[in-house]
Amino acid sequence: MFLKKFIGLILVLLFSIASFSQEKFTVSGTISDSSSNETLIGVNVYIPELNAAVSTNEYGFYSITLPKGNYTLLVSYIGYETVSEQLNLTENKKSNFSLLTSGEMLQEVIIKDGNKITNIRSPEMSVNRLSITSIKKMPVVLGEVDVIKSLLLLPGVTNAGEGASGFNVRGGGADQNLILLDEATIFNSSHVFGFFSVFNPDAIKDLKLYKGGIPANFGGRASSVLDIYQKDGNSKSFHANGGIGLISSRLLLEGPIVKDKGSFLIGGRSSYAHLFLKLNEETKDNTAYFYDLNAKLSYKLNPDNNLYFSGYFGRDVFAINDSFSNIYGNTTLNLRWNHLFSDKLFSNFSMIYSDYYYGLDLDFIGFKWESGIKNYNIKYDFKNYISDKFKLNYGINAIYYSFNPGRISPTDSDSGINPDQLDKKYAFEPALYISAEQEISKKIAITYGLRYSMFYRLGASTLNLYENNNPVIFNNDQQIYEKATPTGTQFYDKNKVIKSFNNLEPRLAVSYQLNDNTSVKASYNRMTQYLQLISNTSSPTPLDIWMPSDKYIEPQLADQVAIGYFKNFSNNMYSLEIETYYKKIKNRLDYIDGADLIANDAIEQVILNGRMRSYGLELMLRKNEGRLNGWISYTLSKSEQQTPGRTAEESGINNGNWYNSAYDKTHNLAVTAAYEKNEKWSFGANFALQTGQPVTYPTGQYTYLGLVIPSYGLRNENRLPTYHHLDVSATLTPKANKDRNWKGEWVFSIYNLYNRHNAASINFSQNLDTGVNEAVKTSIFGIVPAVSYNFKF
Repeated sequence: MFLKKFIGLILVLLFSIASFSQEKFTVSGTISDSSSNETLIGVNVYIPELNAAVSTNEYGFYSITLPKGNYTLLVSYIGYETVSEQLNLTENKKSNFSLLTSGEMLQEVIIKDGNKITNIRSPEMSVNRLSITSIKKMPVVLGEVDVIKSLLLLPGVTNAGEGASGFNVRGGGADQNLILLDEATIFNSSHVFGFFSVFNPDAIKDLKLYKGGIPANFGGRASSVLDIYQKDGNSKSFHANGGIGLISSRLLLEGPIVKDKGSFLIGGRSSYAHLFLKLNEETKDNTAYFYDLNAKLSYKLNPDNNLYFSGYFGRDVFAINDSFSNIYGNTTLNLRWNHLFSDKLFSNFSMIYSDYYYGLDLDFIGFKWESGIKNYNIKYDFKNYISDKFKLNYGINAIYYSFNPGRISPTDSDSGINPDQLDKKYAFEPALYISAEQEISKKIAITYGLRYSMFYRLGASTLNLYENNNPVIFNNDQQIYEKATPTGTQFYDKNKVIKSFNNLEPRLAVSYQLNDNTSVKASYNRMTQYLQLISNTSSPTPLDIWMPSDKYIEPQLADQVAIGYFKNFSNNMYSLEIETYYKKIKNRLDYIDGADLIANDAIEQVILNGRMRSYGLELMLRKNEGRLNGWISYTLSKSEQQTPGRTAEESGINNGNWYNSAYDKTHNLAVTAAYEKNEKWSFGANFALQTGQPVTYPTGQYTYLGLVIPSYGLRNENRLPTYHHLDVSATLTPKANKDRNWKGEWVFSIYNLYNRHNAASINFSQNLDTGVNEAVKTSIFGIVPAVSYNFKF
């Protein structure tokens, strides 16, 4: 019934196109880089006579419908020269633009007139976009440019500690972030347990983080969406660029397959720190490195059809002698077809494959462990540019999941391990969405939409049955939760529906323009997350297991509201963004004390259903122009969980009271600056300060059968010390030889300039020599100098 209504609404809107456009004409086209033909995302097309603006989509396409007349069309984009074209609009017109790189390209954030109008008038809020060039200028640990680490300098974004993988958005968990690379899901975004991200910056074209006001085309996660697109490749001429560092190196090649029609891109990156292990007799048989590959093929069939095939493959490899080895990583593939039905209707059809694999080989015990998750996604998206004041987006997607919680197998015939496969799980997640962008008046713009998501937990699978459907029971005598004993099992055949869910997810955002430089905005979104990450650590690890919602695990339901104030001032040299938000999440899992999560085939026996809330105030002040530019961001926030008892007799967690979530950071301050001294030298600096991460410390100890056993207090009532560090960098660009295409630069950086030993953890133990209990702090980094050489030709 809902599907029929959904299709009917689309048809009504499509038939209404004629009434919108009877006395109007459409200007449309593609905007690209003049030197490479690389399409550009988010280019601003501005009509000053009507104070109207539009921006290019993910494939560089724009369309704007205007009344008959004469206009000036301004095309502006960060790092490129602004183009002005006079239009005598008496019929529909195709206007493609190839933008030239600006002489001020190194001044990263430049707000032109079109950018200003889009920033102030658009309802879009709680969204951050970073240019790859500016990310490359940020000093980072070990000199390796890192996309994920750059996000930590934005308001509302924190990490779980130094060297921790993932990131946290507005008090949410790292598993609540949807991370997309060319539309394919990345389940683990880190190399080397969080020291590096999986994204090769040379291969990235666009990066956009949605913290709130999330568009209806996105779903499946409760906190945020990180949408990343790879470059298409240069279709005009062959080029290469890369870098050589102390820990890793990278190389990217791109060029035409058929000039101006088809292109290829292939990039590789690898670390080689393990080679230094060979120099030490004690570690010569050990291995520790990562590598990844990015590839993309693009081909323009004709003006209305484009094909793209992209992929990513990455692995981390660790080994200690011949006794232990660990391999994990992501694989993605995506085949996309862009089709232009008309100058107002753009479509994209995608077939996507994503795989996360984890393998552990313990030869000294004699077994191998493998786990992972795969998904197959088909999606079809439409963008309908009905008029200059009304745009419609709609589409459908369907994801099939295959979960492997774990398989154990002997490594040789002498092993005492019997092979075993934990029960595999399957699920299907289809969704429909429709959303509109509408200009109500000269001051008011609005975006509204609806997503209808469904989820089916499928067989073949065997489920435990429990008395009263309670897999966790409460021991009143000891006041603790315990595993319930199954009363039986039930087998579901292949593709048999075990449990189904469906949810409506409304989205709304509105902006009110106070004047040409100031606006206020508000947004609301509901998100449904049907997958749960089974982990009792504050930061994701490769061993964590993804589980689908089922009979015992409810999907997370997140509602978020946000209000913001936005202002450009001093002739656009500065911009100010202030936002406040409130987010609540139902069905957020937590774990009973003593929960065993590894290789657990009955995970429902150790989890409890609770809720989560977070709220805060974010501030971001940017300096956009001049030799010195950058920003200051500050967040004041609170993130809490509550897991009450299911009955009056049960205590819940922390006596059913609200307690700090593992991601609660009261204060989060970040300052980043870039200074362009001259054509030869540029400098960068970052300062980060965060409230210490919540932890649980022991409050005492007791002796049992000769063993000293610690006694712990309430969950997450303590904190690690305040986290902070200062990083600096200097970039030397030697004067290029005019007769050579080779261009190079040296990047010198120092991470943690004043050698702050931030606590990654604090452990409590008894000193064997003195018998005194001690608190032992573990720190990962002190001061870390690095140098790297980047090149292109």
